[in-house]
Amino acid sequence: MARLLADRSADTLTIGDMARQLGHSHGAVRNAALTLVRRGEADQGASTGQPEFRANAKTAAAARTAVISPPGTHAPRAQAATARTIIPAAATPKQTGPIRRAGGQVYHPRELADLPDVEALNRLRDADVPVLLYGPPGTGKTSLVEAAFPDLLTVAGDGDTTVGDLIGEYTQDDAGGYVFQYGPLVTAMTEGRALLIDDATLISPKVLAALYPAMDGRRQIQVKAHKGETIKAEPGFYVVAGHNPGVHGAVLTEALASRFSVQIQIGTDYDLALALRIDARVVRVARHLAHQVELGELGWAPQLRELLSYQKTEAVLGTKAALANLVGIAPLEDRDAVATAVIKAVGVKKIAPLTLGKQLPASALRRPPGSTGSAHRGRSR
Repeated sequence: MARLLADRSADTLTIGDMARQLGHSHGAVRNAALTLVRRGEADQGASTGQPEFRANAKTAAAARTAVISPPGTHAPRAQAATARTIIPAAATPKQTGPIRRAGGQVYHPRELADLPDVEALNRLRDADVPVLLYGPPGTGKTSLVEAAFPDLLTVAGDGDTTVGDLIGEYTQDDAGGYVFQYGPLVTAMTEGRALLIDDATLISPKVLAALYPAMDGRRQIQVKAHKGETIKAEPGFYVVAGHNPGVHGAVLTEALASRFSVQIQIGTDYDLALALRIDARVVRVARHLAHQVELGELGWAPQLRELLSYQKTEAVLGTKAALANLVGIAPLEDRDAVATAVIKAVGVKKIAPLTLGKQLPASALRRPPGSTGSAHRGRSR
């Protein structure tokens, strides 16, 4: 793979391009390409369609010094070169400053058991202690895991998630044949990577049962759909899950809960929201509503995700529209309470969800973007 990219350093190649030239399955090529990217030995483009890859300054050296044979080439095998190095807990550096996640977003660590949360999670990983993170949507559960584990693979769970989504399934290649493409569970096991099962409690218990043998003392699974082969977990393989209590359809079964020795509640850090310069009045509203949720008087309060969205909306559409949108995103049964809290904090007489108004006159539609007044008023200034 590295040799192909290096030989065509001026080109950007898709998975299909490389699969045809190398004669391997799309799954094998994809895993190899992502391994190169993770090692910094190739670059992935920002395309929203089929993933694209190109050589960088390290690709030629990788082609000379390493043979990469990831899952999907023939059958999964030991990946000694990519296995995660286990670091003793005492030697783990403390990460207290902002951490840039893989997508470019910044994560601000919080305290957990007298440690930065990212460090605590890494110590638990080194000790192979699975973790379940639980709390309302938008509190930063996924962000924390992404910041702690740069090698993370993620399964976004819902009611339609299948065993194939975890382990893999047959897919049709460009030639019309069928090849078995390994899923994220197999990739994480054979490459010694962390695996996040997001919204795990929305996944059918029968589907989750396929994960359990990989988490217990056996640390292996059997892929019945692909010749009944046995997949063994390499050092560094680690599972963490996310759970949103109270979300419709989310069921934390005893079988699932028992697999996670440590369960950590995640809530919104409203002090962080203030530090990020989100309108203090809106943060105060969110704190008040969160207290009502704790007392069982309300079912919803804005979390950090909603507060960050408020900040962005305010910057684009203004405070009035951002406040209206904050009310509008609340569940219908809690909307009046949210509106009342906003009115009291901000001092407005009335506020309603962001709604389209009357049709604009043609003269307003012709106004240049960003213009707020007539040409005459513009000259008078």
